Amino acid sequence: MMANYKKQCGPGYKSPLDAYKNGKRETILYTICIQPNPQINNKPDYLATVDVDPASSTYCQVIHRTSMEKSGDEIHHFGWNTCSSCYDDCTKSRNKMILPSLGSDRIYVLDVTDEKAPKLHKTIEPSEVHGFNVSALHTTHCLPNGDVMISTMGDAQGNGKGDFLLIDAEKGIVKGTWTNGETAKFGYDFWYQPYCDVLVSSEWGTPKYFKTGFHPEHVNDIGQDGIAPLEIRFLHDPKASEGFVGCAVNSSIFRFFRTSGGTWNAEKVIYIPKKTVKDIKGIRVDNFEVSGMITDILISLDDRYLYFSNWLHGDIRQYDITNTSKPRLVGQIFLGGLVLKDGPLVVIEDSELKEQPETVFVKERCLYGSPQMLQLSLDGKRIYVTTSLFTPWDKEFYPECVKHGSTLVKIDVDTINGGLTLDPNFLVDFGKEPDGPIMAHETRYPGGDCTSDIWLAED
Repeated sequence: MMANYKKQCGPGYKSPLDAYKNGKRETILYTICIQPNPQINNKPDYLATVDVDPASSTYCQVIHRTSMEKSGDEIHHFGWNTCSSCYDDCTKSRNKMILPSLGSDRIYVLDVTDEKAPKLHKTIEPSEVHGFNVSALHTTHCLPNGDVMISTMGDAQGNGKGDFLLIDAEKGIVKGTWTNGETAKFGYDFWYQPYCDVLVSSEWGTPKYFKTGFHPEHVNDIGQDGIAPLEIRFLHDPKASEGFVGCAVNSSIFRFFRTSGGTWNAEKVIYIPKKTVKDIKGIRVDNFEVSGMITDILISLDDRYLYFSNWLHGDIRQYDITNTSKPRLVGQIFLGGLVLKDGPLVVIEDSELKEQPETVFVKERCLYGSPQMLQLSLDGKRIYVTTSLFTPWDKEFYPECVKHGSTLVKIDVDTINGGLTLDPNFLVDFGKEPDGPIMAHETRYPGGDCTSDIWLAED
């Protein structure tokens, strides 16, 4: 994976701190939009180009939609053909986006030469993916050698299998799989650190089961705090040998690190207490516990702050990770969730809050659902938040959000002392899309961002 650092002639910024200090402010966003009922309207998913330039006449509006070819794809975590890991390669440019589909296993390659109006470049059909006995595509990262890697969660029949596809984005072909020898039993997210010569991946479950919804009986006990390690991030410092992973089911953050002896270990550094609740709608008559369910995490480019979303509790948290072994909570904001005052549950016991949060409105629009996917500006001052996790789960936990559509909101960040504040003047309402309410998932910037770029050079 290594590449020799020289000087810029390729894409991105020379280092994380260069991007943090000198990166351009985002003026447009790319947000993937999922049709929640493709079996009814037969409409395809699409990539929305959103204007986020405060000086623009179309601020907070979708200014272009790039539709996929087929319906029912459930496009998921997308990425670039190349990123800052190819900073010194004059033959590379960030001119393609790769959009894998969790539902259909189809892969779309989009040309972004015109940043405001991406267009379809190539389509890789499911049969080409299944030919390598993999399915359930998840995370996309570009590699320093110019290939694109996509993690997979299943085999061609939907059984658990963690592997990685290698893609030639320009030709629009699958080159093969990356793993040599035995594959992992499950897959999900991944991140690599070239200086350590290591790739770390996480796992979710068996596709043919989780695609039908959340089934508690399918959760295996692999150590209660560590169940379902999902989003995983190394520190951005190219020579750092540590990072964090969010474990969803019981809401813990683990720090993973290389020991002085050269082996790898992990320690739990954050735990979100469960809330004891009762169901006022009468579906359950007994009291039960609701975990936070950490579904997305990210780290600021200066490696000072860790952010994550609790999809069931409904809050976003900001931790100072100057001491990575002892993260310190410095910011928190509720934007929805299951434990609102007027929600479906009543909290009986809560070791953190004295009262349940209020329902949140932006420009008189209710924020149905809960904060899920996060994207941080290069300078760390703005977080963009969407609400969709995965359509079957969205329908199960937040049917009102599916009915009314997702929202995209902006959180202003205090990068000096810590703190999160909702911008009352920023809202993209995906419930008002031309073909009806849409579920908005991941967001990226044209010039790269803190969850897609990996660096080889220090400042």
